[in-house]
Amino acid sequence: MKSTHHTAPRARTLLATALAALLLAGTGCSSKAGSSGSTDDSADGIKTGPGVTAKTIRLGALTDLTGPYATLGKSIVQAQQMWADEVNARGGICDRRIEIVVKDHGYDVQKAVTAYADISTDVVALPQVIGSPVVAALLDDIERDKVLTFPQAWAASLLDRDSVQVLGTTYDIDMIAAVDFLTRTKGLAKGDTIGHVYFEGDYGANALEGSKWAAKKAGLKVAGQKIKATDTDLSAQVSALRKEGVKAILISAGPAQTASLVGVAASRGLKVPVVSSAPGYAPQLMKTPAAPALAAMLNVVSAVPAVSSDVAGVRKMVAAYKKKYPGALVDSGVLSGYNAAQLMGTDLKKACENGSLAREDVVKAHRSQSSVDVGLGSPQNFSDKARPASTSTYVYKPDAKAVGAAANVENAHIAPGVKQYLDSRD
Repeated sequence: MKSTHHTAPRARTLLATALAALLLAGTGCSSKAGSSGSTDDSADGIKTGPGVTAKTIRLGALTDLTGPYATLGKSIVQAQQMWADEVNARGGICDRRIEIVVKDHGYDVQKAVTAYADISTDVVALPQVIGSPVVAALLDDIERDKVLTFPQAWAASLLDRDSVQVLGTTYDIDMIAAVDFLTRTKGLAKGDTIGHVYFEGDYGANALEGSKWAAKKAGLKVAGQKIKATDTDLSAQVSALRKEGVKAILISAGPAQTASLVGVAASRGLKVPVVSSAPGYAPQLMKTPAAPALAAMLNVVSAVPAVSSDVAGVRKMVAAYKKKYPGALVDSGVLSGYNAAQLMGTDLKKACENGSLAREDVVKAHRSQSSVDVGLGSPQNFSDKARPASTSTYVYKPDAKAVGAAANVENAHIAPGVKQYLDSRD
Protein backbone atom coordinates (compact mmCIF):
# COMPACT_ATOMS: atom_id res chain seq x y z
CA MET A 1 0.00 0.00 0.00
CA LYS A 2 2.00 2.94 -1.13
CA SER A 3 0.40 6.28 -1.30
CA THR A 4 0.58 9.98 -1.06
CA HIS A 5 -1.97 12.51 0.03
CA HIS A 6 -3.68 15.28 -1.81
CA THR A 7 -5.99 17.99 -0.56
CA ALA A 8 -5.64 21.46 -2.03
CA PRO A 9 -2.75 21.99 -4.47
CA ARG A 10 -0.27 23.21 -1.84
CA ALA A 11 -1.28 20.64 0.72
CA ARG A 12 -0.93 17.95 -1.91
CA THR A 13 2.78 18.62 -2.32
CA LEU A 14 3.27 18.66 1.45
CA LEU A 15 1.37 15.44 1.87
CA ALA A 16 3.10 13.75 -1.02
CA THR A 17 6.42 14.50 0.60
CA ALA A 18 5.29 13.50 4.07
CA LEU A 19 3.69 10.29 2.98
CA ALA A 20 6.37 9.18 0.57
CA ALA A 21 8.34 8.00 3.57
CA LEU A 22 5.45 6.20 5.15
CA LEU A 23 5.87 2.48 5.41
CA LEU A 24 2.41 1.07 5.42
CA ALA A 25 0.87 -1.99 6.91
CA GLY A 26 0.36 -5.17 5.03
CA THR A 27 1.98 -8.52 5.40
CA GLY A 28 2.31 -11.67 3.54
CA CYS A 29 4.16 -14.83 3.03
CA SER A 30 5.93 -16.54 0.20
CA SER A 31 6.89 -19.99 -0.65
CA LYS A 32 8.73 -22.12 -3.00
CA ALA A 33 9.92 -25.42 -1.72
CA GLY A 34 10.98 -27.22 1.38
CA SER A 35 9.94 -30.64 2.47
CA SER A 36 8.26 -31.28 5.78
CA GLY A 37 11.21 -33.51 6.64
CA SER A 38 11.48 -36.51 8.87
CA THR A 39 10.59 -36.63 12.55
CA ASP A 40 12.56 -38.08 15.40
CA ASP A 41 12.21 -38.66 19.11
CA SER A 42 14.59 -36.62 21.27
CA ALA A 43 16.13 -37.75 24.53
CA ASP A 44 13.27 -36.25 26.52
CA GLY A 45 10.73 -38.31 24.63
CA ILE A 46 9.38 -35.39 22.61
CA LYS A 47 8.90 -36.12 18.92
CA THR A 48 10.73 -33.53 16.83
CA GLY A 49 11.13 -32.53 13.19
CA PRO A 50 12.32 -29.60 11.06
CA GLY A 51 13.17 -26.57 13.17
CA VAL A 52 13.33 -28.44 16.48
CA THR A 53 16.35 -29.90 18.26
CA ALA A 54 16.87 -31.09 21.82
CA LYS A 55 17.76 -27.52 22.78
CA THR A 56 16.04 -25.14 20.34
CA ILE A 57 12.77 -24.35 18.59
CA ARG A 58 13.34 -22.29 15.46
CA LEU A 59 10.59 -20.08 14.08
CA GLY A 60 10.67 -18.11 10.84
CA ALA A 61 9.69 -14.57 9.90
CA LEU A 62 9.24 -13.52 6.28
CA THR A 63 9.09 -9.78 6.69
CA ASP A 64 9.59 -6.44 4.99
CA LEU A 65 12.44 -4.37 6.43
CA THR A 66 13.42 -2.48 3.29
CA GLY A 67 10.23 -2.07 1.25
CA PRO A 68 6.93 -0.18 1.61
CA TYR A 69 6.06 -1.86 4.90
CA ALA A 70 9.45 -1.54 6.57
CA THR A 71 8.12 0.35 9.58
CA LEU A 72 5.49 -2.30 10.19
CA GLY A 73 8.00 -5.09 9.63
CA LYS A 74 10.45 -3.58 12.11
CA SER A 75 7.73 -3.26 14.76
CA ILE A 76 6.59 -6.85 14.32
CA VAL A 77 10.13 -8.25 14.30
CA GLN A 78 11.09 -6.35 17.46
CA ALA A 79 7.88 -7.30 19.28
CA GLN A 80 8.33 -10.98 18.45
CA GLN A 81 11.98 -10.91 19.47
CA MET A 82 10.92 -9.32 22.77
CA TRP A 83 8.50 -12.22 23.27
CA ALA A 84 11.23 -14.76 22.50
CA ASP A 85 13.61 -13.09 24.96
CA GLU A 86 10.91 -13.12 27.66
CA VAL A 87 10.13 -16.79 27.03
CA ASN A 88 13.82 -17.76 27.04
CA ALA A 89 14.38 -15.88 30.29
CA ARG A 90 11.71 -18.14 31.81
CA GLY A 91 13.36 -21.30 30.55
CA GLY A 92 11.96 -21.48 27.03
CA ILE A 93 9.17 -23.74 25.79
CA CYS A 94 9.38 -27.51 26.25
CA ASP A 95 12.82 -26.92 27.82
CA ARG A 96 13.98 -25.47 24.51
CA ARG A 97 15.21 -22.01 23.62
CA ILE A 98 13.19 -20.05 21.06
CA GLU A 99 15.08 -18.72 18.04
CA ILE A 100 13.51 -16.57 15.32
CA VAL A 101 15.10 -16.59 11.87
CA VAL A 102 14.26 -13.30 10.14
CA LYS A 103 14.30 -12.99 6.35
CA ASP A 104 13.67 -9.62 4.65
CA HIS A 105 11.86 -9.88 1.32
CA GLY A 106 11.36 -6.14 0.81
CA TYR A 107 7.76 -6.84 -0.26
CA ASP A 108 9.07 -8.58 -3.38
CA VAL A 109 7.22 -11.83 -4.05
CA GLN A 110 10.10 -13.58 -5.79
CA LYS A 111 12.49 -12.67 -2.98
CA ALA A 112 9.94 -14.00 -0.51
CA VAL A 113 9.63 -17.27 -2.44
CA THR A 114 13.42 -17.63 -2.32
CA ALA A 115 13.50 -16.73 1.37
CA TYR A 116 10.88 -19.37 2.13
CA ALA A 117 12.92 -21.98 0.27
CA ASP A 118 15.97 -20.95 2.30
CA ILE A 119 14.37 -21.38 5.70
CA SER A 120 11.52 -23.82 5.16
CA THR A 121 13.59 -26.89 5.93
CA ASP A 122 14.76 -25.52 9.27
CA VAL A 123 11.79 -23.85 10.98
CA VAL A 124 8.77 -25.41 12.64
CA ALA A 125 6.36 -22.50 12.13
CA LEU A 126 6.03 -18.92 10.81
CA PRO A 127 4.56 -16.44 13.32
CA GLN A 128 4.99 -13.64 10.78
CA VAL A 129 4.52 -13.38 7.04
CA ILE A 130 4.08 -9.88 5.62
CA GLY A 131 2.35 -9.14 2.33
CA SER A 132 -0.89 -10.47 0.88
CA PRO A 133 0.75 -11.18 -2.51
CA VAL A 134 3.49 -13.04 -0.67
CA VAL A 135 0.99 -15.18 1.24
CA ALA A 136 -0.86 -15.97 -1.97
CA ALA A 137 2.36 -17.13 -3.63
CA LEU A 138 3.25 -19.39 -0.71
CA LEU A 139 -0.11 -20.93 0.19
CA ASP A 140 0.39 -24.25 -1.58
CA ASP A 141 3.92 -24.69 -0.24
CA ILE A 142 2.88 -23.85 3.32
CA GLU A 143 0.08 -26.39 3.20
CA ARG A 144 2.32 -29.03 1.66
CA ASP A 145 5.03 -28.47 4.27
CA LYS A 146 2.51 -28.26 7.15
CA VAL A 147 4.16 -25.10 8.49
CA LEU A 148 1.78 -23.31 10.86
CA THR A 149 1.68 -19.75 9.51
CA PHE A 150 0.21 -16.50 10.82
CA PRO A 151 -0.06 -14.04 7.90
CA GLN A 152 -0.33 -10.31 8.43
CA ALA A 153 -3.30 -10.30 6.08
CA TRP A 154 -6.99 -10.79 6.81
CA ALA A 155 -8.83 -11.75 3.63
CA ALA A 156 -11.47 -14.48 3.98
CA SER A 157 -9.82 -16.20 0.99
CA LEU A 158 -7.07 -17.29 3.40
CA LEU A 159 -9.52 -19.28 5.53
CA ASP A 160 -10.19 -23.01 5.29
CA ARG A 161 -6.55 -24.13 5.29
CA ASP A 162 -5.13 -26.28 8.05
CA SER A 163 -1.74 -24.61 8.30
CA VAL A 164 -2.68 -20.96 7.65
CA GLN A 165 -4.37 -19.00 10.42
CA VAL A 166 -5.87 -15.56 9.98
CA LEU A 167 -5.75 -14.05 13.47
CA GLY A 168 -8.79 -12.08 14.62
CA THR A 169 -11.45 -11.03 12.13
CA THR A 170 -11.54 -10.94 8.35
CA TYR A 171 -12.12 -7.77 6.31
CA ASP A 172 -15.78 -8.54 5.59
CA ILE A 173 -16.55 -8.88 9.31
CA ASP A 174 -14.85 -5.54 9.96
CA MET A 175 -16.98 -3.80 7.37
CA ILE A 176 -20.18 -5.29 8.79
CA ALA A 177 -19.10 -3.81 12.12
CA ALA A 178 -18.32 -0.49 10.40
CA VAL A 179 -21.81 -0.24 8.91
CA ASP A 180 -23.30 -1.10 12.30
CA PHE A 181 -21.16 1.63 13.91
CA LEU A 182 -22.37 4.22 11.39
CA THR A 183 -26.05 3.37 11.82
CA ARG A 184 -25.80 3.29 15.62
CA THR A 185 -23.68 6.36 16.23
CA LYS A 186 -23.72 8.60 13.13
CA GLY A 187 -27.41 8.74 12.32
CA LEU A 188 -27.45 6.88 9.03
CA ALA A 189 -30.94 5.71 8.09
CA LYS A 190 -32.71 3.61 5.46
CA GLY A 191 -32.31 5.02 1.98
CA ASP A 192 -28.97 6.73 2.70
CA THR A 193 -25.94 6.06 0.51
CA ILE A 194 -22.50 5.20 1.85
CA GLY A 195 -19.33 5.24 -0.20
CA HIS A 196 -16.79 2.42 -0.12
CA VAL A 197 -13.31 3.07 -1.50
CA TYR A 198 -11.39 -0.19 -1.74
CA PHE A 199 -8.19 -1.71 -3.12
CA GLU A 200 -8.48 -4.09 -6.03
CA GLY A 201 -7.62 -7.66 -5.06
CA ASP A 202 -8.59 -9.90 -2.14
CA TYR A 203 -8.43 -7.17 0.52
CA GLY A 204 -10.88 -4.82 -1.15
CA ALA A 205 -13.11 -7.51 -2.63
CA ASN A 206 -13.59 -9.19 0.74
CA ALA A 207 -14.26 -5.87 2.48
CA LEU A 208 -16.82 -4.87 -0.17
CA GLU A 209 -18.59 -8.19 0.30
CA GLY A 210 -19.12 -7.33 3.96
CA SER A 211 -20.21 -3.73 3.40
CA LYS A 212 -22.72 -4.67 0.70
CA TRP A 213 -24.24 -7.40 2.86
CA ALA A 214 -24.56 -5.12 5.89
CA ALA A 215 -25.86 -2.20 3.83
CA LYS A 216 -28.56 -4.35 2.29
CA LYS A 217 -29.66 -5.49 5.75
CA ALA A 218 -29.78 -1.86 6.93
CA GLY A 219 -31.56 -0.53 3.86
CA LEU A 220 -28.56 1.49 2.72
CA LYS A 221 -27.01 1.86 -0.73
CA VAL A 222 -23.29 1.37 -1.43
CA ALA A 223 -21.43 3.51 -3.96
CA GLY A 224 -18.21 1.63 -4.64
CA GLN A 225 -14.92 3.12 -5.84
CA LYS A 226 -12.20 0.59 -6.70
CA ILE A 227 -8.62 1.88 -6.60
CA LYS A 228 -5.12 0.52 -7.13
CA ALA A 229 -2.41 0.46 -4.47
CA THR A 230 -0.54 2.99 -6.63
CA ASP A 231 -3.43 5.48 -6.58
CA THR A 232 -2.35 8.26 -4.25
CA ASP A 233 -4.63 11.17 -5.13
CA LEU A 234 -8.25 10.30 -4.39
CA SER A 235 -9.69 13.61 -5.63
CA ALA A 236 -11.63 11.88 -8.43
CA GLN A 237 -13.10 9.36 -6.00
CA VAL A 238 -14.17 12.11 -3.60
CA SER A 239 -15.84 13.99 -6.46
CA ALA A 240 -17.73 10.88 -7.53
CA LEU A 241 -18.88 10.13 -3.99
CA ARG A 242 -19.96 13.72 -3.48
CA LYS A 243 -22.17 13.46 -6.58
CA GLU A 244 -23.68 10.30 -5.10
CA GLY A 245 -24.63 12.28 -1.99
CA VAL A 246 -22.95 9.87 0.40
CA LYS A 247 -23.63 10.32 4.12
CA ALA A 248 -20.55 8.33 5.16
CA ILE A 249 -17.53 6.62 3.56
CA LEU A 250 -15.83 3.27 4.20
CA ILE A 251 -12.23 2.81 3.10
CA SER A 252 -10.35 -0.46 2.70
CA ALA A 253 -6.92 0.61 1.51
CA GLY A 254 -3.62 1.86 2.94
CA PRO A 255 -2.84 4.70 5.35
CA ALA A 256 -1.80 7.08 2.59
CA GLN A 257 -5.04 6.51 0.68
CA THR A 258 -7.00 7.10 3.87
CA ALA A 259 -5.15 10.38 4.44
CA SER A 260 -5.81 11.51 0.87
CA LEU A 261 -9.50 10.57 1.01
CA VAL A 262 -10.16 12.29 4.32
CA GLY A 263 -8.04 15.34 3.53
CA VAL A 264 -9.62 15.93 0.13
CA ALA A 265 -13.15 15.33 1.46
CA ALA A 266 -12.63 17.82 4.28
CA SER A 267 -11.19 20.46 1.96
CA ARG A 268 -14.21 20.14 -0.34
CA GLY A 269 -16.79 20.34 2.39
CA LEU A 270 -17.70 16.64 2.34
CA LYS A 271 -17.31 16.35 6.11
CA VAL A 272 -18.93 12.96 6.60
CA PRO A 273 -17.87 10.12 8.93
CA VAL A 274 -15.18 7.85 7.49
CA VAL A 275 -14.48 4.33 8.77
CA SER A 276 -11.32 2.45 7.87
CA SER A 277 -10.11 -1.12 8.22
CA ALA A 278 -7.09 -1.40 10.53
CA PRO A 279 -4.52 -1.56 7.67
CA GLY A 280 -5.76 1.84 6.52
CA TYR A 281 -4.39 3.78 9.46
CA ALA A 282 -0.87 4.39 10.74
CA PRO A 283 0.30 6.76 13.51
CA GLN A 284 2.62 8.57 11.08
CA LEU A 285 -0.47 10.12 9.47
CA MET A 286 -0.92 12.34 12.50
CA LYS A 287 2.29 14.14 11.54
CA THR A 288 0.94 15.08 8.09
CA PRO A 289 -1.29 17.99 6.98
CA ALA A 290 -4.23 15.57 6.99
CA ALA A 291 -4.07 15.19 10.79
CA PRO A 292 -6.85 17.64 11.74
CA ALA A 293 -9.29 16.10 9.26
CA LEU A 294 -8.38 12.58 10.37
CA ALA A 295 -8.96 13.47 14.03
CA ALA A 296 -12.34 14.99 13.17
CA MET A 297 -13.71 12.44 10.70
CA LEU A 298 -12.00 9.03 10.94
CA ASN A 299 -12.76 5.94 12.99
CA VAL A 300 -11.01 2.58 12.64
CA VAL A 301 -12.54 -0.87 13.04
CA SER A 302 -10.07 -3.48 14.25
CA ALA A 303 -9.88 -6.97 15.75
CA VAL A 304 -7.50 -5.65 18.40
CA PRO A 305 -7.67 -2.55 20.61
CA ALA A 306 -5.59 0.58 20.15
CA VAL A 307 -2.13 0.28 21.71
CA SER A 308 -3.15 3.08 24.09
CA SER A 309 -5.87 0.76 25.45
CA ASP A 310 -6.23 0.20 29.19
CA VAL A 311 -6.32 -3.59 28.63
CA ALA A 312 -3.85 -4.87 31.23
CA GLY A 313 -1.93 -7.11 28.83
CA VAL A 314 -1.57 -4.30 26.30
CA ARG A 315 -0.34 -1.86 28.96
CA LYS A 316 2.24 -4.37 30.13
CA MET A 317 3.40 -5.03 26.56
CA VAL A 318 3.75 -1.32 25.78
CA ALA A 319 5.78 -0.70 28.94
CA ALA A 320 8.09 -3.63 28.17
CA TYR A 321 8.51 -2.57 24.55
CA LYS A 322 9.38 1.01 25.49
CA LYS A 323 11.97 -0.27 27.94
CA LYS A 324 13.54 -2.69 25.46
CA TYR A 325 13.43 -0.36 22.46
CA PRO A 326 13.66 3.22 23.80
CA GLY A 327 12.44 5.77 21.30
CA ALA A 328 10.90 3.19 18.97
CA LEU A 329 7.44 3.88 17.62
CA VAL A 330 4.74 1.87 19.39
CA ASP A 331 2.24 1.17 16.63
CA SER A 332 -0.33 -1.48 15.76
CA GLY A 333 2.47 -3.65 14.39
CA VAL A 334 3.87 -4.03 17.90
CA LEU A 335 0.57 -5.37 19.20
CA SER A 336 -0.04 -7.47 16.09
CA GLY A 337 3.40 -9.05 16.25
CA TYR A 338 3.42 -9.66 19.99
CA ASN A 339 -0.10 -11.11 19.90
CA ALA A 340 0.87 -13.51 17.08
CA ALA A 341 3.97 -14.60 19.00
CA GLN A 342 2.02 -15.18 22.21
CA LEU A 343 -0.55 -17.26 20.34
CA MET A 344 2.21 -19.26 18.66
CA GLY A 345 3.63 -19.87 22.13
CA THR A 346 0.36 -21.40 23.31
CA ASP A 347 0.38 -23.71 20.29
CA LEU A 348 3.94 -24.86 20.97
CA LYS A 349 3.18 -25.47 24.66
CA LYS A 350 0.10 -27.48 23.73
CA ALA A 351 2.10 -29.51 21.21
CA CYS A 352 4.75 -30.18 23.86
CA GLU A 353 2.09 -31.38 26.30
CA ASN A 354 0.89 -33.74 23.57
CA GLY A 355 4.41 -35.11 23.18
CA SER A 356 5.31 -33.86 19.70
CA LEU A 357 6.82 -30.72 18.22
CA ALA A 358 6.72 -32.13 14.69
CA ARG A 359 5.19 -29.65 12.27
CA GLU A 360 1.96 -31.50 11.61
CA ASP A 361 1.46 -31.98 15.35
CA VAL A 362 1.98 -28.27 16.02
CA VAL A 363 -0.80 -27.65 13.47
CA LYS A 364 -3.00 -30.24 15.22
CA ALA A 365 -2.32 -28.65 18.61
CA HIS A 366 -3.28 -25.27 17.14
CA ARG A 367 -6.55 -26.55 15.68
CA SER A 368 -7.47 -28.29 18.94
CA GLN A 369 -7.90 -24.98 20.77
CA SER A 370 -11.28 -23.27 20.77
CA SER A 371 -10.69 -20.41 23.22
CA VAL A 372 -7.20 -18.96 23.49
CA ASP A 373 -6.89 -15.71 25.45
CA VAL A 374 -3.42 -14.20 25.84
CA GLY A 375 -4.78 -10.99 27.36
CA LEU A 376 -4.24 -8.75 24.33
CA GLY A 377 -7.77 -8.55 22.98
CA SER A 378 -10.51 -11.01 22.18
CA PRO A 379 -10.20 -14.79 22.72
CA GLN A 380 -9.38 -16.75 19.57
CA ASN A 381 -11.10 -19.91 18.33
CA PHE A 382 -8.81 -21.99 16.11
CA SER A 383 -10.96 -25.11 15.95
CA ASP A 384 -12.91 -24.25 12.78
CA LYS A 385 -10.52 -23.49 9.94
CA ALA A 386 -13.38 -22.22 7.77
CA ARG A 387 -14.34 -19.47 10.22
CA PRO A 388 -12.49 -16.35 11.43
CA ALA A 389 -10.65 -16.88 14.73
CA SER A 390 -12.68 -14.04 16.25
CA THR A 391 -15.77 -12.06 15.31
CA SER A 392 -15.33 -9.30 17.91
CA THR A 393 -14.26 -5.83 16.83
CA TYR A 394 -13.02 -2.67 18.52
CA VAL A 395 -13.41 0.88 17.26
CA TYR A 396 -10.71 3.49 17.79
CA LYS A 397 -9.93 6.90 16.39
CA PRO A 398 -6.84 8.98 15.62
CA ASP A 399 -5.45 10.86 18.63
CA ALA A 400 -2.04 12.48 18.22
CA LYS A 401 -1.48 12.59 21.99
CA ALA A 402 -2.18 8.90 22.64
CA VAL A 403 0.35 6.06 22.50
CA GLY A 404 0.30 4.83 18.91
CA ALA A 405 -1.67 7.96 17.95
CA ALA A 406 -5.01 6.19 18.49
CA ALA A 407 -7.57 6.00 21.29
CA ASN A 408 -10.34 3.44 21.84
CA VAL A 409 -13.91 4.50 21.12
CA GLU A 410 -15.68 1.16 21.63
CA ASN A 411 -14.47 -2.03 23.29
CA ALA A 412 -14.77 -5.50 21.81
CA HIS A 413 -18.23 -6.47 20.66
CA ILE A 414 -19.83 -8.64 17.99
CA ALA A 415 -21.82 -6.59 15.50
CA PRO A 416 -25.43 -7.65 14.90
CA GLY A 417 -25.73 -9.84 11.84
CA VAL A 418 -22.20 -11.28 11.88
CA LYS A 419 -23.37 -14.78 12.83
CA GLN A 420 -26.11 -14.68 10.21
CA TYR A 421 -23.59 -13.54 7.60
CA LEU A 422 -21.13 -16.31 8.41
CA ASP A 423 -23.90 -18.90 8.44
CA SER A 424 -24.95 -17.70 4.97
CA ARG A 425 -21.41 -18.33 3.68
CA ASP A 426 -21.17 -21.91 4.98
